[in-house]
Amino acid sequence: MDHNPLVIAAVPPDIGRRPPRRGAAPARPGAAPAWTVWPFFLVRLEAVPASAAGRLGRMIRAAGGSVDRLRRAGASHGPQTLVLGGSGATFAVTLRSARRVPALQGAADAVEGVLDRHVAPPRRLALRTGFLDLAPEPIVMGILNLTPDSFSDGGRFIGRRAAVTHALRMAGEGARILDVGAESTRPGSTPVPLAEELRRLLPVLETMVPAVRKLGPGRPLISVDTYKAEVARRAAEAGVDLINDISGFSLDPAMPAIVAETGLPVVIQHLRGRPATMRHPGRYRALLPEIAAFLRRQIALARRAGVREDRIVVDPGIGFGKGRRDSLAILRNLAVLRGLGHPILVGTSRKSFIGGALELPVHDRLEGSLAAETLAIVGGADIIRAHDVREAVRVARLCAAVLRDGSGHGR
Repeated sequence: MDHNPLVIAAVPPDIGRRPPRRGAAPARPGAAPAWTVWPFFLVRLEAVPASAAGRLGRMIRAAGGSVDRLRRAGASHGPQTLVLGGSGATFAVTLRSARRVPALQGAADAVEGVLDRHVAPPRRLALRTGFLDLAPEPIVMGILNLTPDSFSDGGRFIGRRAAVTHALRMAGEGARILDVGAESTRPGSTPVPLAEELRRLLPVLETMVPAVRKLGPGRPLISVDTYKAEVARRAAEAGVDLINDISGFSLDPAMPAIVAETGLPVVIQHLRGRPATMRHPGRYRALLPEIAAFLRRQIALARRAGVREDRIVVDPGIGFGKGRRDSLAILRNLAVLRGLGHPILVGTSRKSFIGGALELPVHDRLEGSLAAETLAIVGGADIIRAHDVREAVRVARLCAAVLRDGSGHGR
């Protein structure tokens, strides 16, 4: 049973120390999990059988914790959504008791897993060869649009010379990834035929890949921004290092198999609907839990296709099928997604929710973009996708300096 567990609040054990990140020295055999010393967690857990929910609640209260049931009309006798609260030690005692009850063993495993992942998020992303280190500071992904109709810079970088010049400029400004896209996916955009996307993309990659590789061992990675499996395949053949699917495999069912075949890492983004319909996303009953559930399903799809666990990045898809209030809520609660156990990418640069909040046109959103990127990093983002690379890199470096010796929230 999929319990979609989420840590919705946490207090770290020492305000002056960061919790260990995945990849650090392993604990000695038999040592208690790192989260047992944390003073407090709130964990949201779905699909707990009604017959067992009461028993779980009594267990955590007996251990000194709390439980709250999130009820909906007509759902009192069906599977329950619970919010469990308590210290790490309280959860440890509760989980030991829960494992003795067959109906609660799956829930106990889910809670332990999300606590493990929340306190020790990943340190690195596996590439086709080697790894991308995520630990020193957040990574800036520079945006390169090869489109005439992108919402921010459509038409500016069409053609090999302009595109490669801009790519090298972003590399010089500190971009660690260059994200190249040949189809606009702004809200209300019209889909581009496969042949046209390839016509825009492949000649640029033909020139850009060797130019970037000449920068040497510290060169940026090149990412292709596409939801089409054939474009991803051809881009991989041309030498890109990463696939960024804004649909999270929802628009082309062949994408998971192609990603696995290439051996490249992939960004799985949450998307509701299609770019053409994103202007009217509708309401979410529970925004972050719905995003997390979608990402978990698509991660499972990738894993069944053969994509390695350590080659998956997740993106909540700010602005993609979300209203302004939804996008702000994602930034406010981004740390919830740490429990998925994968690096987090966030793209806020120049997006309409910034304009809506500040009443500014697209080319006057630098300060708002930087503020949103700062909030994303504090919330746990490992990669930020930005138009203004130099400024975003400076933000990332300052955030890293603060968080490196800070409370342990976020990074």
